Amino acid sequence: MRSKYMPSSASMTTTEETYKNNGNNSYAKLVASLKGQDILNKWSEITPLKLISGIPRSAGSIDSTSGSSSSSELFNGHDEEQIRLMEELCIVLDYNDNPLGAGTKKLCHIMDNINLGLLHRAFSVFLFNSDGKLLLQQRADEKITFPSMWTNTCCSHPLCIPSELGISDKCQSSNDVFSLSNAVKGAKIAAQRKLDHELGIPINETPIKNFTYLTRIHYKSPSGSPNSKWGEHEIDYILILKANNEIHINANYNEVKDYKYVTANELREMFNDKSLVFTPWFKLICQTFLFKWWDDLDNLDQFKDEEIHRLL
Repeated sequence: MRSKYMPSSASMTTTEETYKNNGNNSYAKLVASLKGQDILNKWSEITPLKLISGIPRSAGSIDSTSGSSSSSELFNGHDEEQIRLMEELCIVLDYNDNPLGAGTKKLCHIMDNINLGLLHRAFSVFLFNSDGKLLLQQRADEKITFPSMWTNTCCSHPLCIPSELGISDKCQSSNDVFSLSNAVKGAKIAAQRKLDHELGIPINETPIKNFTYLTRIHYKSPSGSPNSKWGEHEIDYILILKANNEIHINANYNEVKDYKYVTANELREMFNDKSLVFTPWFKLICQTFLFKWWDDLDNLDQFKDEEIHRLL
């Protein structure tokens, strides 16, 4: 994808400027230095893009070796359904958001692999109702990564399948796979799927045309404590969804512990409540972008860009 990768200094918030000034840290340099073939060589478990089957889950066992931590140790005490979901196939990327192949959710979220630079694609949905309130969710206690934390409406990963890469089965040319417009289309299809899976919102209530893509952020974080065995390292596609007040929610409590609509001021009050814990990507998006978007939901086009905002 052709991008400038960093926003102009004139358009940046103070927080984003801070991240830009820190952008030459050793980890950012490591990730930028990894070429596609380097990544495929380092992680032999990744299925190269040209060989993907179109099946959304790994055909292998979740107990296969990935990183330096054994599966028995990694999954000890975790929920059976959440362990099963670790077989889903994420889209592995290079630094410039070019898809390289399919890697299991487990492979992509082990901190040992993340610390070596493994990167994948994600999306974050911010659903606003007719009153301009944002739907938040609290992640279920059963979640393996970032359990019990409050976050935006829905955050997950496009699968490494044609529809969520934004291409058709009959048209898998490299130009299509690397097109930003197709990647956005794939992220929206994935968002529909996960809004249904996590919150039980029917797909017919979240039409693709109602999603607005704004930008991408690149961030890294361990899950909870700094020494966690799990974490995130993603290029995250930010999607705004404006819905009516009659939208139906039937939450999957293996995914979502709680949910609520909030105003901007109510969210600010939640951030001041020291008893509440928030996901790192949600905090980053709030610090850099969210409230200015929220102030002008009817004019979101002015905020669109093709950047990858590096918040490492």
